Amino acid sequence: MEKDKFKIVGGNHEATEKLADKSVSFWKEVFIRFSHNKMAILGVIVLIIVILMATFVPIFSQYKASDQLGVFNSPPSKEFWFGTDDLGRDIFVRIWEGARISLFIGIAAAIIDLIIGVLWGSISGLAGGRVDNIMMRIADVLTAVPYLLVVIVLLVVMQPGLIPMIIALSITGWINMARIVRGEVLSIKNQEYVLAARTLGASTGHLILKHLIPNALGAILVTMTLTIPSAIFTESFLSYLGLGVPAPTASWGTMASDGNKAIANAPWRLIFPAVFISLTIFAFNAVGDGLRDALDPKLRK
Repeated sequence: MEKDKFKIVGGNHEATEKLADKSVSFWKEVFIRFSHNKMAILGVIVLIIVILMATFVPIFSQYKASDQLGVFNSPPSKEFWFGTDDLGRDIFVRIWEGARISLFIGIAAAIIDLIIGVLWGSISGLAGGRVDNIMMRIADVLTAVPYLLVVIVLLVVMQPGLIPMIIALSITGWINMARIVRGEVLSIKNQEYVLAARTLGASTGHLILKHLIPNALGAILVTMTLTIPSAIFTESFLSYLGLGVPAPTASWGTMASDGNKAIANAPWRLIFPAVFISLTIFAFNAVGDGLRDALDPKLRK
């Protein structure tokens, strides 16, 4: 058959030809597919902008987030782009100071979930039998308790704050990661290369770090990417209820809570933190969904 007598119908021809090339690695295939997902790329752009603004605005702004400028509940203007609050603080600066707090809490909670979940799921799946059964029953018991109830009780006991918030979000947040990693480990632990490593006397730690985790990396990345927006939303919700980061520290949740009290006279105080909470959660979810689509197991060679 002559190759030029056939053509690909629909889709992106260039991307399809790249995927069809046997020399393309799995992770390059993932990148190609991800780069053609417009929503995922939009999510990446939004996250880059949010991170850059959160990094540099509080550093180079002429005002600090806690400065009381004597201009109370001023609407957005050339001088105060996002207006001011009831204490005369610049909302633009506080938004990006709050972004630091919200992003730090979300990422820190996701990293703790990653560490605990990967270790728990890997050991459970690799050990199997009674060990696996006991470890997953513990996870089931923790799952049976409502997540928000656990977080609220812990924050009431420990008092609101940055570190208590991260700890509270991580108490049961790792369970989903553990289940996903366990499923991945169960699907690959009987592969020939794993069995060969076991036969050669490889330790459990070596098997987990060198063989099991690298092959479950796709699922781990997707889960972690989707864990961050969940943690940001939970922190914002709890801060809105007054259980989050205490004043005068800025976070999007506390700003939304303060803004809600003045929505009739100063709606911008609620609108701006609500918009950035929504945009950031959308961006992380879009990136997570893009990664999940790009890491379709059918692409594996």
